[in-house]
Amino acid sequence: MAMSSASSSRAPLAARARKMPPPSSSRCLVLTVASVVVSLLSGSGHVAAGGHPDYADALGKAILFFQGQRSGQLPPDQAVTWRSNSGLSDGSAANVDLTGGYYDGGDNVKFGFPMAFTTTMLSWSVLEHGGKMKARVHDARAAVRWGADYLLKAATQTPGTLYVGVGDPDADHRCWERPEDMDTPRSVYAVSASAPGSDVAGETVAALAAASMVFRAADRAYSRRLLAAARGVMELAVRSQGKYSDSIGGDIGAYYQSYSGYKDELLWGSAWLLWATKNSSYLGYLYSLGDNDGVDMFSWDNKLAGARVLLSRRALVNGDKTLEPFRQQAEDFFCRILPGSPSSTTRYTAGGLMHKSGNANLQYVASASFLLATYAKYMAVSKHTFSCQSLPVTAKSLRALAKKQVDYILGANPQGMSYMVGFGARWPQRIHHRASSLPSVASHPAHIGCQEGYQSYFYSGAANPNVHTGAVVGGPDENDAFPDDRGDYARSEPTTYTNAPLVGCLAYLAGAYRAS
Repeated sequence: MAMSSASSSRAPLAARARKMPPPSSSRCLVLTVASVVVSLLSGSGHVAAGGHPDYADALGKAILFFQGQRSGQLPPDQAVTWRSNSGLSDGSAANVDLTGGYYDGGDNVKFGFPMAFTTTMLSWSVLEHGGKMKARVHDARAAVRWGADYLLKAATQTPGTLYVGVGDPDADHRCWERPEDMDTPRSVYAVSASAPGSDVAGETVAALAAASMVFRAADRAYSRRLLAAARGVMELAVRSQGKYSDSIGGDIGAYYQSYSGYKDELLWGSAWLLWATKNSSYLGYLYSLGDNDGVDMFSWDNKLAGARVLLSRRALVNGDKTLEPFRQQAEDFFCRILPGSPSSTTRYTAGGLMHKSGNANLQYVASASFLLATYAKYMAVSKHTFSCQSLPVTAKSLRALAKKQVDYILGANPQGMSYMVGFGARWPQRIHHRASSLPSVASHPAHIGCQEGYQSYFYSGAANPNVHTGAVVGGPDENDAFPDDRGDYARSEPTTYTNAPLVGCLAYLAGAYRAS
């Protein structure tokens, strides 16, 4: 669980990192052609003729990563074959079905808060950049659906209740075992009117509403169910306000506590409902939540920058002047991260990487890059420009920064290291990920115990036996150094909420810089 947000990042053996204060301000993956699967799993990844990375290849790998994070009953066409069924009794502790969904990082807990953000960002990637994904758009939709199916269950099985987690995180972090071997408690956590959780509920609203639009044309009945569930969860989020980490107990909130509070999630969920429903009644509510807080990062915790960019879509592309304040706030965010901006509050490493946190920094890089690419699209469509005081900003300016950050992730850095597993000539071999670092059930059918996993595999200096293709790790430190150490969870753990925004950004770049 590599958590880190405008908030924090998670720990391997215990929950220490999660408790840190903020650093600053088709249900199956459809791989229809055998050669495509071979290419994705082969570890290829090259420079295209134009001198930039092969973004289309990286896109396919970034989407494939989500198969390795699946919980539940795996489908017959599962391409990541070192994973097997897991968590098949999830929810039974509360007499509900909570099977499925994603493990957020290298552990075996299902945290609803980051899973919902992952689903929202995968959905936004498809909605905004699906046209550039070509055949991979089907795979991206399948990744959305795997998360949305779970969130729909979590939101609809018990009236007035939203299930927000499965598994005992402290017990889980004391073990190093495959998801298929889990024998730690699968505790169930929920928010309700008597145990408020507007942060996790607001994010779940965003995920369900965004996913409903992804499937509006392909599966109208499913889309309607998702949207109805989103509305229901929004009522819960607004009616009973509070942070879920104050309500649910079990220390699960300490791993993904919303340090930014919950109003940003209410704004985020409302913005997505506005887009999904076109119901102008949400506008008044948006203004009641709006504030002028300046932010320089976007994450599973702090949604302000994302909500403002999303609302700017309507201001720029649709000409809705009532949303101009959100456009101005979105542009303030970009002025805080652009190099050379007089109002920048963002550090860059000597190698050119945006550096926001010592814990899982690439999640912030990926999320910011998504917003850069997406706002660049809006600016290009509307022929809009703006200035950061004396610095003029164009769509090209934003796209160039997004490209530089993604190129760094894919290998254009002082280490010559691709931080996406399986892409390029050199990539992390010892990622902090239980299923990747332990032999598969197919190759080692016998149960591997909680402590045996540590003794035999975690402390081993050997490369992980299972290549988790497409996994983007936490990344290098502020000096561009990367130890490739399984025990260094802050740098070596991959997460779904790093890959999800990167999917959209890679699609945008694949369209802008086609391999020739």
